[in-house]
Amino acid sequence: MYAPRYMNEVFTKNTEKEVDFIEELFNLPKGSSILDVGCGTARHAVELAKRGYAVMGIDISEKMLEEARKRCLEQKVEVEFIQADATNFSVDKQFDACICLCEGAFGLLTQGEDPFDRDMKILRNINKALKDNAPFLLTALNGLRMIRSYTDEDVAKGVFDQLGIVETHPMSDYVENAPEGFFLREKGFIATELVLMLRMSGFHVQHIWGGTAGSWNRQTLKMDEMELMVFARKIRNDLVNGF
Repeated sequence: MYAPRYMNEVFTKNTEKEVDFIEELFNLPKGSSILDVGCGTARHAVELAKRGYAVMGIDISEKMLEEARKRCLEQKVEVEFIQADATNFSVDKQFDACICLCEGAFGLLTQGEDPFDRDMKILRNINKALKDNAPFLLTALNGLRMIRSYTDEDVAKGVFDQLGIVETHPMSDYVENAPEGFFLREKGFIATELVLMLRMSGFHVQHIWGGTAGSWNRQTLKMDEMELMVFARKIRNDLVNGF
C-alpha cells in the first residue's frame, strides 16, 4: 500500500518552502478559502491550514485521505476532505484560490482514457469552483523531458505514446507487490498545450515556470526538468466568450 509511504518520497521534503511560495504568489488574506485538487496526503493543505487558511482537499483515494486525516490530527488543524474524482467533483461554494500540484490528479490516466478529455474536465471543474479572478497554481509533468527521454523503439513497444505525450509503466515499477496487469499512465505537457487548455477552460495564464517539487522560485523552465508550473487566474464569467 503506497499511501503510508508517500511522505517518505524525496519530493515531499520541502513542503514549508513550497507553501511559502504559494503564499507569496497568491497574496491572499488569512482566512481565505483554498481548494486543493488531488490533495493526496494533504501535505500542502495541512501546512496552509496551519497558516490560517480555510482549506478543502479533494482526492479519489480513500487511503490517501486516511493519511491526510491522520496528519490533521497530528498537526491539530482542520481541513475539509472530499473523496471524489477530479473530473466530476462538485462543491457548494466558490473558492478564493486553487492548487493542483505534483500530479495528484492532473495527467494521471487509466487504460484507454483520453488524456485531453480527462484533463479538460478537471480544469473546467476547477474553474466552476473558483471566484472570478481567483488564482490557480498547477504543476504538470514536463513533456519536453519525456520526449527527449524516449526512442522510436519505446514507441513501438507501447512504453511511450509520442502523439499524446503519454508514458506507460507497470504499477510494479512504483508500488511493491502491485498486481500484475496494472499500469500507470502519465501524460506530459508542453507549455503551449497547457495555455490552450486553460484558455478553453476559462483561465488567463499569467506565468509559466519550472515547477519541479522542492525548487519553486519563478525560474525559467529547463528542457529536462521533471515538472512545469503554470500560474493562471479565472476569467470573469462575462468575459469568457469574448476572450
